[in-house]
Amino acid sequence: MAEYSRAEAASRAGLDAGYIDRLIELGIITPDPADQLTTGDVRRAEMARTLETADIALEDLAASIRDGHLSLAFMDAPTYDRFAILSDETFEGLSERTGLPLDLLMLIREATGSAMPNPDDRVREGELAVVPVIEAGLAIGFRTVSIARRLRVLGDGLRRVAETEADAYRSDLMEPMLAKGATAAELSATSTSAETLRLDQAMDEAVLAIWHAQQVRPWTADIITMFEQSLADAGLLTPLHRPPAICFLDITGYTRLTHERGDEAAAELAEGLGRLVHRSATEHGGRPVKWLGDGVMIHFPDPGSGVLAALDMVDGVSAAGLPPAHVGLHAGPVLSQEGDYFGQTVNLASRIGEYARPGEVLVTQEVVDASAEVGATFSEIGPVELKGISTVVRLHAARRS
Repeated sequence: MAEYSRAEAASRAGLDAGYIDRLIELGIITPDPADQLTTGDVRRAEMARTLETADIALEDLAASIRDGHLSLAFMDAPTYDRFAILSDETFEGLSERTGLPLDLLMLIREATGSAMPNPDDRVREGELAVVPVIEAGLAIGFRTVSIARRLRVLGDGLRRVAETEADAYRSDLMEPMLAKGATAAELSATSTSAETLRLDQAMDEAVLAIWHAQQVRPWTADIITMFEQSLADAGLLTPLHRPPAICFLDITGYTRLTHERGDEAAAELAEGLGRLVHRSATEHGGRPVKWLGDGVMIHFPDPGSGVLAALDMVDGVSAAGLPPAHVGLHAGPVLSQEGDYFGQTVNLASRIGEYARPGEVLVTQEVVDASAEVGATFSEIGPVELKGISTVVRLHAARRS
């Protein structure tokens, strides 16, 4: 563990040297015989300042530490390495040194869940680990807007994981221990136990493994799309006589609803939607392929049956009192891997689902051509430009006959 003088520790914590002296006088942090402080002491200083801004007086904190009711010793544990201290470099200086856009570098702070910094704010040591990702992405040819979006999405996704993890710690460990009379010091000790350290290491590896597995899906889809396009350009892609259909059903306002009502409401909504979708899909010969947070992807061997199932699902969602659904369907060749489907047909169906309005079932001309005499009518809404699709698409609104 690194060692710092009082002045260096104050700088790493973003505090005045006098504040560090005060913490030492109160016994909240303790230098070694050579008057040196550790990284753990820097973290304790930052935490003391945070507690003070929450109206916990330093004198009360110090008294509780002396009496054994509280402890900040746990911040020496490797688990708390994620409480990154400040580096010597500002965002503006980092931009000048690396040649990277200042706005993009400051977005790193936002991705970690904090407020957007000022150019002269110092970068935290943990944030420096993100800089090579930006450098490598720009070198390959990614646009700055794409890198910024990636950082924001990554930050938002991991924020939800972290909050869920904290909720579990609070409900499953902290509250039961407090109910049995445990002190704050005893609670703090659980974060330094061998079991906790093992869980932290396992979780780090699990997050990376799940992320890599998630990457396989879109990467495979891109590979298949590239091959399909190459075969089509060469005139070697044989069209199917009666292609299957891919359906994307989304719930309008799902993300906002779950944010407002919490995870329990989200689970109830997902359960109710799951029953409805599974029943309607299987009745018409379809199979739900995968759930996508606010919706579901369904495969139908017969496009006409897919249209009827989609109309049933939209009506069923409304009848169940759920937020309105919107659906996109496209028929065409698909490639399958481990029960999942990939290719241009899947991509186009997804874009149509995004384009559809609440309560609407939109289908392509290919679906209309394969859905004669199925008990549905189609009204063309005209050629439409869809995000991520290079050509205009003829879309039709499906309704019951």
